[in-house]
Amino acid sequence: MARAITEEEIATVDEMLARARKAMDEIKDYDQAQVDRLAQALGWNCGNEKTFLRIAQMGVDESGIGDRAGRGGKRFKVLGILRDALRQKSVGVIEEDPAKGLTKIAKPAGVIASLIPTTNPELTPPVTGINAIKCKDAVIFSPHPRAKATTFEMVRVMRETLKKLGAPADIFQCVETPSIPMTQYLMEQCDLTMATGGKPMVKAAYSSGKPAYGVGAGNSTMVIDETADIQEAARNSRISKTSDFGSGCSADGNLVIADQIYDDLRAALVDEGGYLCTAAEKTLLEKALWDDQGRRTINTVAVSAQTIAGIAGFEIPEDRKFIMVEQDEIGPEHRFSGEKLCVVMALYRFREFDEAMAMVRAIFDVGGKGHSCGIYSFDEERILRHAANAPVSRVMVRQPQSKANAGSFENGMPMTSSLGCGIWGGNITNENISLKHYMNVTWVARPIPIDRPSDEELFGEFYNTEVM
Repeated sequence: MARAITEEEIATVDEMLARARKAMDEIKDYDQAQVDRLAQALGWNCGNEKTFLRIAQMGVDESGIGDRAGRGGKRFKVLGILRDALRQKSVGVIEEDPAKGLTKIAKPAGVIASLIPTTNPELTPPVTGINAIKCKDAVIFSPHPRAKATTFEMVRVMRETLKKLGAPADIFQCVETPSIPMTQYLMEQCDLTMATGGKPMVKAAYSSGKPAYGVGAGNSTMVIDETADIQEAARNSRISKTSDFGSGCSADGNLVIADQIYDDLRAALVDEGGYLCTAAEKTLLEKALWDDQGRRTINTVAVSAQTIAGIAGFEIPEDRKFIMVEQDEIGPEHRFSGEKLCVVMALYRFREFDEAMAMVRAIFDVGGKGHSCGIYSFDEERILRHAANAPVSRVMVRQPQSKANAGSFENGMPMTSSLGCGIWGGNITNENISLKHYMNVTWVARPIPIDRPSDEELFGEFYNTEVM
């Protein structure tokens, strides 16, 4: 049973909230140019290569998960979010529609509780911070205990940035000694929660009694049909699967491959650094990744392929970047058809496209509904069939999922580090959480010429027929 919050913890949160509201009051009259300037300063000071790489590697060292060599690449997400934010209004009148007589006015959401996952302690704070400062919100960051020093360091940089420009540092604050009771109380007292992390964290946010944006679990599944560019599909699958050692919920977990190209694609995946397990190795791997109750083992999450193989009890060459298992069965009892959160992917074979569509539905019945999937195909009808079939919020076409669905410089998805999974995933939105989710909006409505269709237009063929 969870312990009760202490009086000291309550006092700490209350003091932080008071400081946050005071800081918000100090910037309440800032105009669009002023908040844009602050956002740019945050983007530079947090997203420059030197600072971000230092703190990103600190995050890997502190948490013990993730790819130390590649984690720094996440800084480009900061640049993309800054790009999107600067292209939008967030102060005063943000939209006018003369034809409908509507004007929309942006106002701050308030003090935001931002729950930081252990996988992104260097990325989530500046992402949240850029959007928040644009909307004149304050943020109190609650780090994961395994990455609290990293989170605190990034927030320190953010605070110093504000101070240097004459803005109140307390717009951004970070809990130094996080605990579950303290985080729960923080969410109950703040105006809005941004919950980026695991299912327990999101559930707690939704139970706080305050508005919350949460995320859902992933189980990214890619369909690869016979029209696909095999080398492109293999390369992108490797990129997606190995990014930060597969720690993200968007990493390609399942490839559903057309029979006509299955062998060639499997060979291309090996060329990209994949290791194909034998049947015996697959059995060992399953025992290493899941315990007897079917729960993922923490020591195999977001670590190298060699580390996973060693834990499982077999060896793989040092040049192998990810591990593949061939899979036929789908269902809760078949572990490899669920989310894996590491550099392991399952390969499935289909003969007819209808079979692929049924396999996709079955995989998402195991887990990951609402999140993401993708397709490698040049058949537009199939692309749209896949999108209509899959119970997900986003479908990436011929792109590395973990680099694309949260926005990239090569697609039009809003840049984010938080992916809403809609009603499927127990979330309030299907959207990529972005600037508009950080503000209140007041609608101003003026009179317009009457816009009322005739009864004949409204009721169509049923007009004047016998009523029930």
